[in-house]
Order: sequence, then C-alpha cells, then structure tokens
Amino acid sequence: MRRVSTPLAILLLGLWLGQAARAVEVRLTADGDDTELGEALENASLTVEARRADPPPEAQDLLAAARADYARLLGVLYAQGYYGGVIHIRVDGREVADLPPFGAPARIDRVAITVDPGPRFRFSRAEIAPLAPGTELPDGFAAGKRARASLIEQAGRTSIAAWRDAGHAKAALADQSVVADHDARTLDARLRLDPGPRLRFGRLAIDGRTRVRPERVHAIAGLPEGEVFSPEELQASTERLRRTGTFRSVALREADAANPDGTLDITAALVDEKKRRLGFGAEYGTTDGLTLSGFWMHRNLLRGAERLRLSAEIAGLSGETGGIDYSLGALFERPATFTPDTALYVLGEISADDEPDYKQRDITVGAGLSHIFSDTLEGSAGFLVRYTEIEDDLGDREITQLSFPVSMTRDTRDSELDPRTGTYLSVQAEPFVGLDNPENGARLYADARAYRGFGERVVVAGRVQMGSLLGASADAVPSDWLFYSGGGGTVRGQPYQSLAVDLGNDDSRGGRSFVGLSMELRTGITRSIGVVGFVDAGHIGDGEVPGEGGDWHAGAGLGLRYDTGIGPIRLDVGAPIQGDTGDGVQIYIGIGQAF
Repeated sequence: MRRVSTPLAILLLGLWLGQAARAVEVRLTADGDDTELGEALENASLTVEARRADPPPEAQDLLAAARADYARLLGVLYAQGYYGGVIHIRVDGREVADLPPFGAPARIDRVAITVDPGPRFRFSRAEIAPLAPGTELPDGFAAGKRARASLIEQAGRTSIAAWRDAGHAKAALADQSVVADHDARTLDARLRLDPGPRLRFGRLAIDGRTRVRPERVHAIAGLPEGEVFSPEELQASTERLRRTGTFRSVALREADAANPDGTLDITAALVDEKKRRLGFGAEYGTTDGLTLSGFWMHRNLLRGAERLRLSAEIAGLSGETGGIDYSLGALFERPATFTPDTALYVLGEISADDEPDYKQRDITVGAGLSHIFSDTLEGSAGFLVRYTEIEDDLGDREITQLSFPVSMTRDTRDSELDPRTGTYLSVQAEPFVGLDNPENGARLYADARAYRGFGERVVVAGRVQMGSLLGASADAVPSDWLFYSGGGGTVRGQPYQSLAVDLGNDDSRGGRSFVGLSMELRTGITRSIGVVGFVDAGHIGDGEVPGEGGDWHAGAGLGLRYDTGIGPIRLDVGAPIQGDTGDGVQIYIGIGQAF
C-alpha cells in the first residue's frame, strides 16, 4: 500500500542548549490529512513543548523529553483510532530509542519527529455489560464508528459510575478483550463489569488528630448512615466539612471491603487548620479613597468548628464619598445547626458613616440561620435590632427598629471574579417594625446578572438591579436604606451617589425606589490583557415602584483588564452620557470584574 506523506505540523524552534549556544531545529511531521490528529500530536509532544522553556533546556533534558515522546505520541494515536502507527524520533539523524542510556550527546542541533499513523480503525464490535438501568454510553462507542481508545476508557468509566450511582459502590471492570484486526482495520472491544452488591452507608470513622469533637464531625458531615450508598452524598459530606474552614484538608475514603451486613464504612481523613488567623487589607479607589481593614478569627471556638470573626474597618480616607467611615463588628457562626446544611449566625456591629447626603451612627445586633440548598442555591433568614442616629437634610432623628431579613441567591457562574458563562440572581426582602414610631414596611432589593461567551475571548455581560422601600416614609428608616445612583457599583462615569431625590434649596435625600442597568462587552487582546466597553444607567424615584417618576442618568466608557491568574485587575474610565449629575471623567480601580 502506498502512502503520501503530507506535513500536518512543522514547528521550528530556536533553543540555546548549555555551552553549545546553537539553535536547535525541532520538526514534527505526521502523514495523512487528519488535522485533529496533527494538533493532538503537537500538544502531547514534550519535545515541542521545550520551545517555551526559559531558560532553554540542556541537551540531556531535551533527550529525556524525546524518549518520553514515544509513549505519549503512541497514546495519542490510540486515542484517535490509529493502531498501526510507526513513530521515529531522531536527534541529529540517530534514533533516540537506539541511543545508550548514559551516552547523551553534549550538543543537539536537530530533532526530527516523524509519525506515520497508518490506517484509521473502526469498531467491529463495541460492547459493555451488564449495564445499570439508565446508563448513557458515550456517542461513538458503537459498531462502525471510529475506534478511539479514549471512547473505550470513557465507556468503562461511565458504566461503573452508573452502577455506583445505583448504590453498587464496589462496581469494577471484571474482564476486557480489545483485539485489533489489522487486515480488516477494525477493533473488537468487549468489556465485562462486576457490579457487586448494592451497599448502604456504614459507620463514619475519623482518621487524624482533629480538635473538633467527633459528634460535631458526624453532625457536619451529615453522612446518611444506613441509607443506600451514593457518590453524590459522599461528595456532599466532603464539601460540608471543607466549607467550615476548620480543616486544611478533607478526604472521605471508602473501606476496601463491605461489611457482612451490606454496609460500607467511610473514613474521614482530616487535618486541622491553625485555630487562629489575623489579617489586614488595604484598598484604594480614586473616588472611594483609601480603605484599611483588619480581622481576627478563631476557626474552632468551642471545638465544634464554630467560627468567631472580629473585624474593623476605616474607609473613605482621602476619598470623594463624604467623610471617613468606621465600623467594628463581630460574627459567630456555627455549622450543622438543625441540619447538616444549616448554619447559625449571631452578629453585632457598631458603625459610623459620613456620606455626601447624610451622617449616620448605628448599633446592630441580630441572629439567624443560613441554608445551602444545592451547589447553586442558598438562602438565609433572621432578625436584627438596630438603633440609628441620623443627620441629614430631613433633620436630626433617632430610629429603633426590628427587622427580619430574608435572602435567596442562585449562582451558576463559572467564576466569581471573572465569569464567562452562567447567571447570578440575589433577592433580598427585609420587613421591619418601628419600635419608636408607628411606621412599618419592607425594603426589597434584587440583583440579576447574565454572562455569555463567544469563542475564547469575547464575553457579553448584563446586569439589572432593582430596589424598593414599601409602606414607610423616607424619614422613618435609616438613610442607608434609601437608594442612590452613581459610582462604581451603579453608574460609572457619574459621581458617587450623585443622583438622589431633590428636596429644593440644595437639599436632597435618597429615593424610595431604584433601577440600575449595566452592559459590558469584554474582549481579550492577549492571554493576560483585555479591554472592556461599558454602558451604565440608573434611576432614582420617590415612589415605591421602580422606574416610575424620578430621574435617570447614564455613563459609558472603556476599561482595561489584566489577568493575575486569580482574578483581573480592573481599570475603568467613564464619563456621563445622560443626566445633569456630573461632568468630566471618573476613574475606577479594583480587583475582579465590575459585576
């Protein structure tokens, strides 16, 4: 049979090797017209990867990469359905496989990798049995389809996972027969599974010297002992222990063998974090000024993974948001209260805010419960008692109220700091009762965001915010419960809290309703640098219905993003495009996307 050799990938690479300081040519050539195969071979080759090394590798390192490439490239051929391939890797004309192990050349001038994949094979038979009810085998694992080895492996994993999901924790591959017929260019693949018995969760044992009491470990993990085994439940128990923050590492291991009664014991291997943590932070924005913060935290206060956090913050130093703000707070959290996914919180805070339209001092105490419903849905409910002293254009006054905050959050974003896909929705409602005045009501707020990526570098992001104060007048609630627009969190390009309700005589206050709209187009220029175009709009009204009456303003601009690997550093420059609340440009600096 005659084959025509067509280069699919030719890479020329200049490397400086040790004392030789000579350019090394690395050339990879694959026969055939399979572009996908050529790309896969390039991505798998360690020799090709060496071109990115800085400093360049020594000759012996390059030779080691070439030796490893035989197995790596053969694995790529099998994964793509080629079982008769021939691979040659030559350095300066000599086959790497024939070089003595300890006879590495002092200098390498040229590496040539030649891959003849041979014919593409197809499945003559693709069978796996027995299968759990509802098992969905991967597309392509069927007679007549391209015989990719990766499909055989995927079919085995999928089938075993289906049995485990059905409670058969010890399901395993019992036998396999994979035979290639080179004359017919076919592959006969038959796998036999052993599901094993259906098991139930047994005892949860603790491995490690954790300071958390054993009964609290069991309560937090929430392993359903006695119920049918479920990998999902096992993972949920692992995540519950991790999210307490008390443990440095968490691993739940299944016993090697089931118990005679059909139960399977689980061992929790736990390593504690340090009990105490002290932290400090500093942030600066051209509008917000300098913010200094610090906290002290105990991760296991009562040996039940309870967390106590004391925090302090000074904000607005050299800023344009009024004066200096102060806060001092304490938060106690106890996981696994009532249910494994429910936490108790108790809080207290003293704060003083000096904003452009008001000055306010608060003392707040409260408690409540938070609950995690799923990986994407969580909520909380509680009560707060709040005493507030206010100085604003409505006059000086004191307010004492009892409120009942309730919130729900659904988050399907792929990243919190730099999302490309998914949605985010947070809904908050806080009914309140005036303890020193007859006015009662509720404050409502919603924040919805959506993200859609186009290709690898373009993302369109949108955000809608809405808020409303129901049943109470503006002077019957704390000033920070009223709504303002302008600044980095609402409308960029407009000054901070510049849109409010005009009372005349240069007096103003926050509104009883709010609408915020934002749209961004994010485009990556390089792997680390991106640009953003944005448009924001905000509305403040004096009525309860968002968007009715009142005034709109808007801003637009451009931003620059630098990806740090953790999250992007953000620089936005915006200017007003509608409304009379500001002029000139506004600059915003932060970490993470604007929303």
